Amino acid sequence: MDSDRAFKNPFPDYSGTPLLGDDNKLNKTCQSSLVSVAHRLLGIIQENFVPDSKDYSIYTGSSGQAFLHLHLHNKLPGVRDDSHLKVALSWLDPCLSRLKGSRVSFLCGDAGPLALAAVVYFKLNDKKLCKYYTEKVESLWEAARHDREIPDEILFGRCGYLSALLFLKHNISQDCVRSEIIQEVVEAVLKSGENLARKTKSSIPLMYQWHDKTYLGAAHGLAGIFYMLLQIKEPALQARIHHLVRPCIDYMLTLRFASGNCPSSLGSESGDKLVHWCHGAPGWVHMFALAYKVFKDKQYLEAAKDCVEVVWKRGLLRKGYGICHGPAGNAYTFLAVFKLTGDQKYLYYAYKFAEWCCDYGKHGCRTPDRPYSMFEGMAGTVYFLVDLLDPKNSAFPAFEFQT
Repeated sequence: MDSDRAFKNPFPDYSGTPLLGDDNKLNKTCQSSLVSVAHRLLGIIQENFVPDSKDYSIYTGSSGQAFLHLHLHNKLPGVRDDSHLKVALSWLDPCLSRLKGSRVSFLCGDAGPLALAAVVYFKLNDKKLCKYYTEKVESLWEAARHDREIPDEILFGRCGYLSALLFLKHNISQDCVRSEIIQEVVEAVLKSGENLARKTKSSIPLMYQWHDKTYLGAAHGLAGIFYMLLQIKEPALQARIHHLVRPCIDYMLTLRFASGNCPSSLGSESGDKLVHWCHGAPGWVHMFALAYKVFKDKQYLEAAKDCVEVVWKRGLLRKGYGICHGPAGNAYTFLAVFKLTGDQKYLYYAYKFAEWCCDYGKHGCRTPDRPYSMFEGMAGTVYFLVDLLDPKNSAFPAFEFQT
């Protein structure tokens, strides 16, 4: 069914051999091969990535390189100095001087480089600049709070701004962002969803659209919005979020294809084809896994497991090796369920997708438009390979803030 979109999975089923070492990290043999490939690919990126003066985003632009080097500082074995942080700043500095405040999201807007700068300066113990850039991120909401043109989704919208705030809280401190800003953002997202649900006479309490279409996946749709909302820990908001979001997730359980895959949008004519983080089962896994963690209802865990099997069978995509639509991003679905269950079958799945990525360029995949970028290209693959070294603390980049 998917020969034009994905390669047939060549890997055998899990045999039961453990992959974790005594330190609960990937065993040393597996680690060594991943680190070697990560260094090799990093060298290729450094030689070939050409900055685009019009693209400063984390998603495909220069800030994505900074994002990768912050990750390498945090996760790569043997790093004992600030070299990766300084490389990150070298990518950020030209971006920070060109920001216009016109886009608020983390992945595709100004909040990305600003939040990154705050965290890098925090790591460098520069409290003054950390505070300065944190306040810059906060100030974006003042400019955007009344803009009706801003959508609610992850890539360009309010939930994308919310992800920047959660990134700051996760990497600096839980109180580094004013709680009233998070409350205002969440209330704006909930109010928008309630208004559209009433307008469309929806059977669920929250409904969202992007460009007049009801997307369901992680990047532009309901799965990403609900996942981001469920990560909010503010006591004043949690009860309302849970009350509104849970029936929406129950509704989404009913939308799945018989195969276990998930549609890209309501009324989609593309059928059971897409198995990407942005569209299809991979993005839904994160939502179902977190729903199980929050609500303790096994139907969500079983849904996540069903989706994972679809990704295992159909997730080695021909589009490339990246995060948004490639095996690197798809492998994070396995890690989500592994962290939830401790079942090393899912860690095996993730490692086999990593092995596939280690043969980067040998399968005849298409070359992405931005081949060395964070979400479409090689930088995201390196990010994943390094993240897999410590799978229990892995997290989908710019999306998952609970490990």
